[in-house]
Amino acid sequence: MADGHSFNNISLSGRGGTNPGLLKINSGGIQWKKQGGGKAVEVDKSDIVGFSWMKVPRTNQLGVKTKDGLYYKFIGFRDQDVASLTSFFQSAFGKTPEEKQLSVSGRNWGEVDLNGNNLTFLVGGKQAFEVSLADVSQTQLQGKNDVLLEFHVDDTAGANEKDSLTEISFHIPNSNTQFVGDETRPPAQVLHDRIMSVADVGAGVEEAVVTFEGIAILTPRGRYSVELHLSFLRLQGQANDFKIQYSSVVRLFLLPKSNQPHTFVVISLDPPIRKGQTMYPHIVMQFETDSVVESELSISDDLMNSKFKDKLEPSYKGLIHEVFTTVLRGLSGAKITKPGKFRSSQDGFAVKSSLKAEDGVLYPLEKGFFFLPKPPTLILHDEIDNVEFERHAAGGANMHYFDLSIRLKTDHEHLFRNIQRNEYNNLYSFISSKGLKITNLGGAGTTEGVAAVLQDDDDAVDPHLERIRNQAADESDEEDEDFVGGEDDDGGSPTDDSGEDDSDASDFGGGEEEKSIKKEPKKETKSLPPKKKAVATEEGSSKKRKVKRKKDPNAPKKAMSGFMYFSQMERDNIKKSHTGIGFGEVAKVLGDKWRQMSAEEKEPYEAKAQADKKRYEDQISDYKNPPQPMLVDSENESDSN
Repeated sequence: MADGHSFNNISLSGRGGTNPGLLKINSGGIQWKKQGGGKAVEVDKSDIVGFSWMKVPRTNQLGVKTKDGLYYKFIGFRDQDVASLTSFFQSAFGKTPEEKQLSVSGRNWGEVDLNGNNLTFLVGGKQAFEVSLADVSQTQLQGKNDVLLEFHVDDTAGANEKDSLTEISFHIPNSNTQFVGDETRPPAQVLHDRIMSVADVGAGVEEAVVTFEGIAILTPRGRYSVELHLSFLRLQGQANDFKIQYSSVVRLFLLPKSNQPHTFVVISLDPPIRKGQTMYPHIVMQFETDSVVESELSISDDLMNSKFKDKLEPSYKGLIHEVFTTVLRGLSGAKITKPGKFRSSQDGFAVKSSLKAEDGVLYPLEKGFFFLPKPPTLILHDEIDNVEFERHAAGGANMHYFDLSIRLKTDHEHLFRNIQRNEYNNLYSFISSKGLKITNLGGAGTTEGVAAVLQDDDDAVDPHLERIRNQAADESDEEDEDFVGGEDDDGGSPTDDSGEDDSDASDFGGGEEEKSIKKEPKKETKSLPPKKKAVATEEGSSKKRKVKRKKDPNAPKKAMSGFMYFSQMERDNIKKSHTGIGFGEVAKVLGDKWRQMSAEEKEPYEAKAQADKKRYEDQISDYKNPPQPMLVDSENESDSN
């Protein structure tokens, strides 16, 4: 590049693990963005204090130190990149990178270097390891010669790693010449005090800027006291205590709930916080929308004028969610995302839906979709491959709802169910305006297909679900047959219900009266010849309904769909290729594979399905229309005999 350099696979190293991403270095500063979106780092040229190079296993590491005491480590540079970037730093930034060496001797006896917000352990002048004092939760002096540093466990640190550093101890003998003490203040005490002054760690050292008591947090669930400090926020609950560095805060979301007195405030993290073995990339808070708060910020005048002059004010009075997000944005520098142009049919910012059997609301935002509250799911538009509208229950009886399927470029799919039908037009217009690809199930044109779905007529044809409806049509017909079959019986269903009530009542000794009542209509029907057929049908229907809890064995087997034929052929192959896979997972793999097949690949299975459908139509016609007069006469003759 003429004005800089770009690198595709550079990892940002830290206590939360290494995350690969895109690094751009130009005359204005340094920008790094995580692959797939998420965490981003921007360092302005004026904030850079110095650079350093270090040879690490199989690659090179670039260190960037800022005037705020932060130290970024980028890993993945080739040897030729080191030479070219060194020249660029000298010409564009006027700084020559420092050369550092990594100690590989394995010795644990050396010197401690406190530089800014970092503690470096040197062996023979070479770096053995380095830790950020921002991750230290507490410093203790054990005995006269040991200094113990404790690191936060239930926070973002170590969320992407199987093992995480929890504590480290330094032994400083009285003969140490680096930290000179006296009889009342040994060298270990000197190191302890230096760490306390540099890192501002330990209980009561740094007062919270502002505290919000009793905040309801939906994930991780509980009520917490939320403290906003200068460099981190702390969630203090009865069972958990989370410390989250502002450097881990990616973005803030301020999302009002429609027709409810609450507002969501979401803090997106990268890396996420950890509670046991569960990761939480989003902290979902719920504030009362109309609650008013008045807060004084505990920040000195010098610090307010020097660092937060244009970001914060000495005091705030207003709605609690607005005060909270404003102060957090000023301290962390994170941006706030609010609802965009989308409006629901109720003039809200979200639509009701469900995800993974959890009810919630889906917010269509300007750059993505956000489902809340549980599981909080953020989907950026850049990650979406296509969007698919589906009729709820495959075009069944409940036609007032539909589903929205969002497939990502990684082939992962999110299915949002039970969206009210009157939201269809709003969602389609919004998704179309964002240029997202809308996929049809029936093969019709996208615009025409959606327009047909949006008709107010409940009986309108749904071109989006043409294929699914064809697969489910036979099953729906069979259910209708059972219902239509009762038309010959004026009281088939009530007789069945009353029969069940009769059996229940007889168990409690109160059924004699009901039995006598039910015998009277039967006697009347015997006196009327035309009703004989109805009586016979009623009695047979009652018996058949009790047996029909299992299905009529004489009924023809319903037709199979093309997907079912495909499943029969491929099920064993899936089980062999996926050892130990469960029944539900097999069906999911088969469904994904079927959706990815072309029309030509599906043609053999669809042909079998059409032939089977013709067979079923012929057989069901004979089953529905038997030579009833002959059967009834024979039954009556047998009854009379």
